[in-house]
Amino acid sequence: MTRFFNVAGPCDPWDHYMLPPERRLPGIRELIEQKLYFVIHAPQQVGKTTCFRTLAKRLTAEGKYAALHMSCEAAEAAGGDVEPAVQAVLRSMELTAERLPKALRPPEAESMKSIEWTTRLQVCLTRWSEGCPRPVVLFLDEIDPLRDESLLSVLRQLRAGYVERPEHFPHSMALIGLRDVRDYKVRTRPDRASLGTSSPFNIKVESLRIRNFTRGEIGELYGQHTEETGQGFEEEALELAWELTAGSAVAGERPGPAGSGEGCA
Repeated sequence: MTRFFNVAGPCDPWDHYMLPPERRLPGIRELIEQKLYFVIHAPQQVGKTTCFRTLAKRLTAEGKYAALHMSCEAAEAAGGDVEPAVQAVLRSMELTAERLPKALRPPEAESMKSIEWTTRLQVCLTRWSEGCPRPVVLFLDEIDPLRDESLLSVLRQLRAGYVERPEHFPHSMALIGLRDVRDYKVRTRPDRASLGTSSPFNIKVESLRIRNFTRGEIGELYGQHTEETGQGFEEEALELAWELTAGSAVAGERPGPAGSGEGCA
């Protein structure tokens, strides 16, 4: 089957035209090597999931880390009810980790139910880090659906374990969502408009964004299509794609393939 420009969710290099994701995340390897925690925030459909899912696979395949990209979206149904929200995060972690070799996987979510919910996530990540033969790298995607006390609990548990890394807590971690964690509204704290400077995740070293595609990268993506199908593109067409999108997935209501974030990430 010929590959195509994907505009509906994460990309796979076997099915879609795409570029190496790390190009759009300069310095990401250094952050991980330095055992740092950081935040990635960007609009929908710009390539966040594609970038970090691919990076996690690559880091694990290289043999140095046990890297996992997972989504927290399942916790949205729990709202501010902390225990089911935390358990949903653990269950999603367990299911996603089935792609890892068995020796690198976290504890089963069910085995954590006897742990008080206020520390359940922290204990799970501690046991995983202690039992794993490699340093753990965790990318928590779709952090936005966590709400109010559920969000606060997750962030506090991550902060509480941070000082014990890497032997007793993940070596490096990223929170991935639409906004910087400091901007999240927390209705249970009416005295504050947001998490502010006292954010429970103030251990983060940086808040990063995924950069747009360059003019040259737009040409590369169309070039992949030409190579596989024989269909060429006039230089004027490439210039128009650049003019209309500036390499951004959100430049217009319906950008073409060159600006479709997940589709070309």
